[in-house]
Amino acid sequence: MTDINIAIEDREAISIAAGCTVGDALSELLSNKQRKRTVAVFLDGEILDLSRQLNSDASLSLIQIGSEESLAILRHSTAHVMAEAVREIYGPDIKVAIGPAIDDGFYYDFERSEPFTPEDFEQIEAKMTEIVRKSLPFTRTEVASTEAISRFEAEGEKYKVELIQELDTDTVTLYQQGECTDLCRGPHLPNTSWIKAFKLQRVAGAYWRGDEKNAMLQRIYGTAFFDKKALKKYSNALEEAKLRDHRKLGKELQLFTMQDEIGPGLILWQPKGAILRKLIEDYWKDAHYKNDYELLYTPHIARQDLWKTSGHLDFYGENMYSGMDIDDVCYQLKPMNCPFHIGIYNSNKHSYRDFPIRWCELGTVYRYERAGALHGLLRVRGFTQDDAHIFCMPNQLEDEIFNILDLNLEILSTFGFDQYDIYLSTRPEKYVGTDENWGQSTEALKLALEKKGLEYKLDPGEGVFYGPKIDIKIKDQLGRSWQCSTIQIDFNLPERFKMTYTGSDNQEHQPIMIHRALMGSLERFIGILIEHYAGVFPLWFAPTQARIMNITDDQAGYCEEVYRKLRKAGVRIEKDLRNEKLNYKIREAQMAKIPYMLIIGDKEKDNNTVTVRLRNGKNIADIPIDHFIKKVADECLEGRGI
Repeated sequence: MTDINIAIEDREAISIAAGCTVGDALSELLSNKQRKRTVAVFLDGEILDLSRQLNSDASLSLIQIGSEESLAILRHSTAHVMAEAVREIYGPDIKVAIGPAIDDGFYYDFERSEPFTPEDFEQIEAKMTEIVRKSLPFTRTEVASTEAISRFEAEGEKYKVELIQELDTDTVTLYQQGECTDLCRGPHLPNTSWIKAFKLQRVAGAYWRGDEKNAMLQRIYGTAFFDKKALKKYSNALEEAKLRDHRKLGKELQLFTMQDEIGPGLILWQPKGAILRKLIEDYWKDAHYKNDYELLYTPHIARQDLWKTSGHLDFYGENMYSGMDIDDVCYQLKPMNCPFHIGIYNSNKHSYRDFPIRWCELGTVYRYERAGALHGLLRVRGFTQDDAHIFCMPNQLEDEIFNILDLNLEILSTFGFDQYDIYLSTRPEKYVGTDENWGQSTEALKLALEKKGLEYKLDPGEGVFYGPKIDIKIKDQLGRSWQCSTIQIDFNLPERFKMTYTGSDNQEHQPIMIHRALMGSLERFIGILIEHYAGVFPLWFAPTQARIMNITDDQAGYCEEVYRKLRKAGVRIEKDLRNEKLNYKIREAQMAKIPYMLIIGDKEKDNNTVTVRLRNGKNIADIPIDHFIKKVADECLEGRGI
C-alpha cells in the first residue's frame, strides 16, 4: 500500500498509509489531550471532518473547540440529531427540509400537520439526549444522485428530492447517524457524544425556499455549546436581550410606533424618538462638515429609465417597489441614493483640481422586505441611509479610504462602540471592471486597514460585482455583532453614467466612485443603540435630559420659571407638577430612564436652586440653576468628544 506524508501546521510530517482517515493521522500526530479538542481540519481551504480519507500528501490545520468553525460544526451536527429525534417521535408523517447552523445556533424545517408546542420541545430534547448518549458516529458516504433520489422518494422526503434535482450533479453526499440518513455536505462531529449542551428555543413559520408561493413549514430553532457553562451564559444573555429588546423599550419610552393601518415595516417616530433622531442627525452632519463633506438632498422617486441605466432594475429589481404612472411616465421609489448623486456630478464639468469630491446625504430609500423578515427598527421597508459618495482619482484612493476609516471609527466610538470585526471582501466570480482596477482598489483597502493598525479578516470572493469592500460589524454590550458600516469601491456606475473629468493631461478620464455608509441606516442604528444602552442613553443624546418635579403645589410657580429658563438654555426638559407623592414621581422618571430629576421644595424655591437626583439614586442638593445648565452643557460636549 502506498504511503503519503501528512503534516499538521508546524509539526514534522509523518508517513502513513494512503486511504487513512483524518482521525487516523491525528492519532499519530497529536497527544490524546489535543486530539480530544480537535473537531475537524482545514485542507486547502476546505473543512474536513475526521472520517474523511486522505489519499495524497497533505498539510492540515486544526479546528479545535473554541473556534467559530468548531461551534458551527457542533450546531450543524446537533440539528441532525434534532431531526432524528423528531422523526423517531412523530414517524413518517414528518417531512424534513433543511437544517443549517446559524450565527447563534441552528434550525431545522419540518412539514407537519400539527403545530409544535413547548411540551413537544421537552419530548424532543429528551429523545435527543438518548441519541447523544449512544455515541453514534456521523458516517459520510457519496452516492449517485439517482440512487439518493430513489431512496428519498421511497421515504416520501419530497424536499430532499427537490434539493438533489436542483443540484444537477452526478453524486451527492449523505450523512448517517443511527437510523437517520440526511442529504448533507457536512462536515460533522466524530460522533454524537461530542454534543454536551443544547436547548430548543422556539418555533416559527418558514416558507419553503423562502418563497411565499411555497408550502409553509415549521422551523424549530435551537442552540448548542461544547459545555453547559457556555450554554448557561448564553441563556442568561438571551434573558438580558429580552429586557433590552428595542421594540419593547421603544414602546415604553415612547420613541416610535408601527401600525397596521400605516403598513408593516414603516416607522412612525414619536416626539421623543424624533428628538433622538434629530440629535444623531445633527451630530452626523457636524462630523461630516468638519471632514470636508458637502450635504445633498435628493428626491424619493425617479423615472424608471434611471434605474435601468444604473442597473438596479436588472440586479436589484426584486427588492424595488412597482412603478407609478405620473404624466404617462413610469416612476419608481428609490432603493439607493447613488444615481441621484451621480446626476448632480454630471450636471457640471469637473477638473482634476476639483477632487476629491465628498458628498453626503441622509437619504430615505425604500426596499421590499418579506413580511416575515421585518423586525422593528432593524428590518424595515423605508429607511434613511447615512449615505456618502466620494469621487476621486486613482492616486487619491488610498488616502480617501484612510480618511473614511478615521471618520467611521470616530463616529462609532462617540456612540460607545469600540469593539468590532472588520472584513475585506475581494473579487467575486462575476464582476465588472479590469483586473488592474480590482487589484489597485483591493490593495488600497488593504493598505488603509494596515496603516490604521486594524485587524481584519479576508472574505474571498464576497465583494460586490462592481468592486471590493470593507464591512465593519460592531459589537454591543452583550457581545452581539451588528453589520453597520460598509465601504465599497465602484467601477460600474461611473462607466454606466459616462462620468468624466478633465485630467492634468487635458484628456477625459473616468473617476473612481466610493460608496460608504457608517451607521448603515438611522433606523437600524437607533435600534442597536436602544439595545446597547438598554434605553439608558448618554446625556448628550438622551431625548429628555431632565424632569422637574415639585413636592407641593406651593412650588409650582417656581418650577415653571426654572422650566422656561432651562428650555431657553437648550436643556431638554420636562415637568411633572401633578399632585402625586414625590416618590411616585421619582419612580416614574427612573422608569423613563431620565438622566436628571430636578426636585424642588420650599428650600430650593427660597434659595433659587434645585436638588438634582441622578439615575443611580444619588442626590446633589442646592445647585444654582446656572451651574446645572453648565453641567449639562459640559457633559454633552464631553460625550460628543468636543
